[in-house]
Amino acid sequence: MGWGAIVFLIAIGIVVILLEILVIPGVGIVGIIGFVSVVFGIFQAYSVYGTMAGNITLIISAFIMVLLFVMSLRSNTWKRLMLNDSIDSKMNTIDETLVKVGSEGISISRLAPSGKARIEGELYEVHTLGEFVDENTELIVVKVNRNKIIVKTKK
Repeated sequence: MGWGAIVFLIAIGIVVILLEILVIPGVGIVGIIGFVSVVFGIFQAYSVYGTMAGNITLIISAFIMVLLFVMSLRSNTWKRLMLNDSIDSKMNTIDETLVKVGSEGISISRLAPSGKARIEGELYEVHTLGEFVDENTELIVVKVNRNKIIVKTKK
């Protein structure tokens, strides 16, 4: 086995181990494959080129693994990979002066058992008591729980 194959085995093994540690959760088959690849590459360096070449290969491989691991754990590396967007949406905010028990509205979407409804001119996400309601059906508010509006069909 030539040096190219040994270097390839060790490089692939190191990359797979880093993926296992940093990206793929748990200790699984990917990490074991990476470890076996590195060990086999170092073993081949010992068996084909002798003790001195094997020791040099082992030291260089260990140094590269530690260096890549330390570099990957630096905060700037993760800042480049992280999602920096923030969620600026908000949950259903209910104006309790407009929406109260007995308020009337109309379903904008099918309520199965939740969906959109227009109540007192405003659009809200509403929930039924388990029934399915078609769109454009008149509704009555039966309960308001902080951010949850319970409705039923108007009969």
